[in-house]
Amino acid sequence: MARQLDEQIAGRFAVGRRLRVLDVGMGQGTQALRLARAGHQVTGVERDATMIAAAREALAGQPEGIRERMRIVEGDGRDTGVHFLPGSFDVVLCHGVLMYVEEPDPLLAGLARMLAPGGLLSLVVRNGDALALRPGLHGDWAGALASFDTVNYRNRLGLDVRADRLATLTAKLAGIGAPLHTWYGVRVFTDTASDGAPAPADLDVLLAAEERAGRTDPYRAVAALLHLCGVRG
Repeated sequence: MARQLDEQIAGRFAVGRRLRVLDVGMGQGTQALRLARAGHQVTGVERDATMIAAAREALAGQPEGIRERMRIVEGDGRDTGVHFLPGSFDVVLCHGVLMYVEEPDPLLAGLARMLAPGGLLSLVVRNGDALALRPGLHGDWAGALASFDTVNYRNRLGLDVRADRLATLTAKLAGIGAPLHTWYGVRVFTDTASDGAPAPADLDVLLAAEERAGRTDPYRAVAALLHLCGVRG
């Protein structure tokens, strides 16, 4: 997903331009820190105290120049309008958040309002068109059958959450003025890997295979996650 995001940034903005980036639901700050290291001005929004503490600890270990380029805001992603003016950012990230939001439309509209004209919106969501794959590959046939007619599922943390279908999100992005520019699959081959499993010796080859599958039909359509990139008109 990071490679996909970098590809979109490189294709949309001038080389060397310092971008204003908003990461909504930044978690422990992995992507926010990566982009700050690349020279961008990054604001991360997160409401979970444990995640905020982890992000601040990671940021504290960075050189001063990187620390100055990253700001952490404690808050809910649905309240971006409280903290920022419309059009304040060139890139807005919302990765792994929509599955926890029962009604995502207000959040999506708020994210689009944060974008400057020509700005990039990067969403990572659970693929509602491929929910049957994980239980099916684990031999849970009843679970696989039940997954065809719903966008609700139970994640690995044991939480009841929701997925998004590509066609539905495409229509929503068009409706909020940030129409879909391109999309990728994420975790095409590796969704069944155990959490916490050590990286394989051939990690680079694995990533190359995932990256290729994530941009190639029909593989990307059955990925566990979708990475959608919209552009503000």
